[in-house]
Amino acid sequence: MHREPHISPYAESLLVHFRRVEFLKQEAVSLPSLDLNQRQLCDLELLLNRAFYPLCGYMGQEDYQSVLDRMRLADGTVWPMPVTLDVAETLAEGLKPDTSLALRDQEGFLLAVLCVEDIWKADKRAEAQALFGTDDPAAHPGVHRLLTETGSWYVSGKLEGLHLPQHPDFPELRLTPSETHRFFSQRGWRNVAGFQTEQPLHCAHKAMVLRAAREAGTSLFIQPVVGHPRPGDLDHYTMVSCYQEFLKAFPRNMAHLGLISLAGRQAGPREALWEAVVRKNYGCNHFMVSEDHGDPFVHDSQQRFYPLGAAQDLVRGLEEETGVRMVPLRPMVYVEDRAQYVVKTEVTADMTVKDISSAELRRRLEFDLEIPEWFSFPGVVAELKKAYPPRHSQGFSILLTGLSGSGKSTLAKILYVTFMAMRHRPVTLLDGDIVRRNLSSELTFSREHRILNVQRIGFVASEITKNRGIAICAPIAPYEQSRRLAREMVSQYGGYIEVYMSAPLATCEQRDRKGLYAKAKAGIVKGVTGVDDPYEPPESPELTIDTTEITPQEAAQEILLYLEEQGYVR
Repeated sequence: MHREPHISPYAESLLVHFRRVEFLKQEAVSLPSLDLNQRQLCDLELLLNRAFYPLCGYMGQEDYQSVLDRMRLADGTVWPMPVTLDVAETLAEGLKPDTSLALRDQEGFLLAVLCVEDIWKADKRAEAQALFGTDDPAAHPGVHRLLTETGSWYVSGKLEGLHLPQHPDFPELRLTPSETHRFFSQRGWRNVAGFQTEQPLHCAHKAMVLRAAREAGTSLFIQPVVGHPRPGDLDHYTMVSCYQEFLKAFPRNMAHLGLISLAGRQAGPREALWEAVVRKNYGCNHFMVSEDHGDPFVHDSQQRFYPLGAAQDLVRGLEEETGVRMVPLRPMVYVEDRAQYVVKTEVTADMTVKDISSAELRRRLEFDLEIPEWFSFPGVVAELKKAYPPRHSQGFSILLTGLSGSGKSTLAKILYVTFMAMRHRPVTLLDGDIVRRNLSSELTFSREHRILNVQRIGFVASEITKNRGIAICAPIAPYEQSRRLAREMVSQYGGYIEVYMSAPLATCEQRDRKGLYAKAKAGIVKGVTGVDDPYEPPESPELTIDTTEITPQEAAQEILLYLEEQGYVR
């Protein structure tokens, strides 16, 4: 049934009175329920704490389409980003307008109740084209996430919040918009510039934001994004520790640190405008925007998706309506002759410029090389070294992939014995057959289940790698999609070495110790990789080994030489 909202849209949050909480808990027992993923939890938190003001819930079709078409809600309010609740078709079919849906975290804890208004199937390719400027998932990671990780049905409606998502870590930094307003007022900060970041900050960043803040005449609210990491991102414990060290370099009472659980879309200029509006809700009347703000390839010096400066132009053009002044961030470089940072556009031909790229920084950390003080602060470097120990102290995973009979299990056993004899890291062998019996016994050999099986192996290997052990994985892993997922899970914690065992099918059939190929050709079993199910060769493995040409011992030696060259073993 339809219920009138129990929250004023101008209240400090969408959390209901504690007496209402008990009623909703009882009502939710009989309601359909949705366990939110990490991205959805981020959106819910910012809806409930009013960082997404004026939204009182998830957008309906009219607002959604208006946002895509003209970056405004249906009433004309500037809002460039759709905020929708995506669900599976099976759940959407069971919902009707004026019914309710219980929203829970990944442990089943009740966070909010949604009074359903609209239910519709989205045209996600049209959404991608409007939002990102392309519907090609290979061209833009935001498109890939939208098309592959987002449900096809959207549900809208007002929210009644019981609790904000729980964060036991860094509670003193997780300020709500109402809390930041009060904090700025208590400090007497009348002009505050918001600065959003997702990466470690070094000396160049300090020079850049300090110059921008002084030119704009503002205090500084540094608000890093946590809660929705992307593959390759540092863990947020390391990141926050780095930010705390970074903040020590600023004058007292000029800068403050807070955290925001924002699931970014990487939508370029739209992203910058969205973040500016969100910072307005946190009490900032200025927002710092880089020339490539929100670009999915912002850390690639050779490639950008959106035109440089487009984000700054969009935010500047809507300053009067949003009430947020755009503060341009100008890249700065270290000039050795002056021993100081200079705006990049002011560098002349006679100046000697020094720089360390993100890739070079990581290389120096992993090979325990010097990081000069002109580049970063000692406290930040110390925190990064905890996350990036030298490679010989890191964990790593080896994924041996290939057809059955290509020699994966034999090679894996040789590597296991070799690493055990070294006695410098714990070693775990995840052979394909053993994993199938003990970790994935309920799975079939469908494509979906084969991907899930390798995903499970990747998760276990990532935990072993994170704890600085060695994982030797030897599944068939026939699909590039599953191998990519494993790489993403493992590589954020340490080394990932993919070894393609490229023995041809004829050789594997000759070996056929399990009789698998004979049974497949006799029609006794179906879905055998290489016979009636495809094997997709790796696109860019670290090593390719044809075991028709070398012995297992020689193959193991080739892998050990590679590990030694890369610094993982000594």
